[in-house]
Amino acid sequence: MRVNHLKPKIKSMNISLSDAVVEHFRLTPIQKLALKKLGITSIRDLLYHFPSRYGDTAETCNIDSLDKGDTAVVYGKITGLKTSKGFKSKIPMADGYVQDETGKIHCVWFNQPYLAKTIQEGSMVRIEGRVSQRQKTNELYFSNPKVEMVTKLPIGVGDSLFSGSTDDSESHTLYPVYPESRGITSIWIYHNIQKIFRSGLLDTISECIPEDILEKYHLPQVKTALIWIHTPMKRDDALSARKRFSFEEIFLIQIGKYQERKKYESLPSFTIEENPRSVQEFIRRFPFHATEAQEKSIDTILNDMKRGIAMSRLLEGDVGSGKTAVAATSAYSVITSRDETGKNNYFQVAYMCPTEILAMQHFESFIQYFSYLGVQVGLLTSSGCRKFPSKVNPKGWTDISRSQLLKWVEGGEIPIVIGTHSLIQKSVQFKKLAFVIIDEQHRFGTSQRAQLVRKNGHSSVAPHLLSMTATPIPRTLALTMYGDLDLTLLDQSPSGRKPIITEIVLPNHRDQVYEKVRQELKTGRQVYVICPRIDEPDPDKELALNARSVKAEAKRLKDDVFQEYEIGILHSRMKPKEKDMVMNQFKNGDINILCATSVVEVGVNVPNATVIIIEGAERFGLAQLHQLRGRVMRSTYQPYCYAFTESNGAKSIERLKALQNAKNGFELAELDLVQRGTGGLSGNKQWGVSDVAMEALKNLKMVEAARNEAQRLVDLDSTLTNYPVLKQEVDNKKKNLHFE
Repeated sequence: MRVNHLKPKIKSMNISLSDAVVEHFRLTPIQKLALKKLGITSIRDLLYHFPSRYGDTAETCNIDSLDKGDTAVVYGKITGLKTSKGFKSKIPMADGYVQDETGKIHCVWFNQPYLAKTIQEGSMVRIEGRVSQRQKTNELYFSNPKVEMVTKLPIGVGDSLFSGSTDDSESHTLYPVYPESRGITSIWIYHNIQKIFRSGLLDTISECIPEDILEKYHLPQVKTALIWIHTPMKRDDALSARKRFSFEEIFLIQIGKYQERKKYESLPSFTIEENPRSVQEFIRRFPFHATEAQEKSIDTILNDMKRGIAMSRLLEGDVGSGKTAVAATSAYSVITSRDETGKNNYFQVAYMCPTEILAMQHFESFIQYFSYLGVQVGLLTSSGCRKFPSKVNPKGWTDISRSQLLKWVEGGEIPIVIGTHSLIQKSVQFKKLAFVIIDEQHRFGTSQRAQLVRKNGHSSVAPHLLSMTATPIPRTLALTMYGDLDLTLLDQSPSGRKPIITEIVLPNHRDQVYEKVRQELKTGRQVYVICPRIDEPDPDKELALNARSVKAEAKRLKDDVFQEYEIGILHSRMKPKEKDMVMNQFKNGDINILCATSVVEVGVNVPNATVIIIEGAERFGLAQLHQLRGRVMRSTYQPYCYAFTESNGAKSIERLKALQNAKNGFELAELDLVQRGTGGLSGNKQWGVSDVAMEALKNLKMVEAARNEAQRLVDLDSTLTNYPVLKQEVDNKKKNLHFE
């Protein structure tokens, strides 16, 4: 299918930010799809689609000057485009030649055969990449270079592709390179943003950041910043513009978060007066010795709940750090709290989990924690309801009807209720909900959180809120996205846990690792195998990711490696009930090896699983790898992680070695932020935050400055009555933020 690279005609120059792009530009179906993939629907989206980097035509090389190992930019005409497959590897590829007035060079694009179809023969292109050399023929070639179609070639060094001026004092050599999608090129984006500039739209955009803040941090006005970020005369201008937009977005988020916090804290809450001696007795009953971090976290939470102001706290704990025990102790303090007369307050606790299997797991954990007290614990999920203790079996639970459970919860007879999203349904009401615990905070939206805290029969009194996450989050991200919550870190593991042995495995060592795994299976242990894909790549699809898949790998392991063991599969396309069934089979030992994608549930506790194999480990972020290997750090058995990599590249191996050497998940999260950016950690798709704002998360000073200015402004004017433009932007940002 041929992509239309002609300059689109603009229908009208009377443009507003809210207008749809299709109202002003004639677009092909392919271009409409590409814009949708890029998240561009309105003129504002297009204007705020910022360059990912800047090229410089002054750095252009002639083809005859290239040498092996050079990283270079060349311009020329592309010819001889064709698709083929590697002689031995059978890898699909595109190849062709790029020629300028000094010579020509071969270009090869592995796993990208579609390029031969989408680039027109004889087109003028810009090629950027590393120059390699064939051993047998000594031929120089570009391997997987970045290729962009251009409208004209530079006449000479320093000639700008984008400047019509012939005056060297006015011309500039920088040009923006935008994130693009098949059908929408960087050049297309550049030219149409220039048309928006010429329409006069910039003159209608109002400044949202107060003037004193702009001056204090030397930030350009919005109109200047938009010009500088899209057409910088020099790199300092581009950096200044990016700094402004980074600050702006973090500032808007912080204002919204701080407003939420102020509003929540303005509500009265229950005063929890615990008995210190009974709390210590509860802690002593743990099946392990509480760590210093756990005891500090418990003290912090209990002190918060004494103030009569609604607590909003995030408990961020590394894998296996004992967050559930902290939550259980806090819940114990709430349900045993006494009023000024010494009588029990009969407070209630709600514990919301993202999946049924996690809810069931915590239900069983709370039974262990509270069974000696005879405290009633309820379980509420879409699959059914349970209650502990059972009248028939005081040491066990029983299935009960949903209507009966809801009746007891509303009447206050059941003090602790654990459940999934079912807890926020309209039919669920509490008599005296004093404490809300949310597990895996990032899996729930703020609206879902708000729905749960409104479940209190005393609607004017806000329950205390404890959110928890096992996902390691860099401090700057936590300060930004959880600005409405106080942060508490659990950075120690319970004693008795053995440090995980992590090995990086190259392709030629695969068989040795399988033998080690077999020895673990023989002792009765279980194994996770994580793959990047669900199905094998379709050979007819040109953009297919060439990586091991769950289904094919499970079959291969069963047929060729571990014939005597039961192998199950788990992936995101399975229905929730199917996933829960497989996880329960694995948990019960009916499945020896679970072949899965990274969908393996965070927090699921299978103590007997001690080995995890991660295929294509170089494709995962460090923090995600740490999360995955946390599945086997759940017991006193020796855990093993084998990170299989198909890459021999020094950078990939060096990055994976950090997995072996880092002390904890927080350290790895920070490394991920530095090495890969936030894309692999929690980028635009997860948070609804732009790439330019995510860049700012590497800068703690900027985040803290935006946070301080936001708090100062909200303290002075909580509803932003005196800042109408800023208020509108904050409201818009709140709508776009999400936590899926």
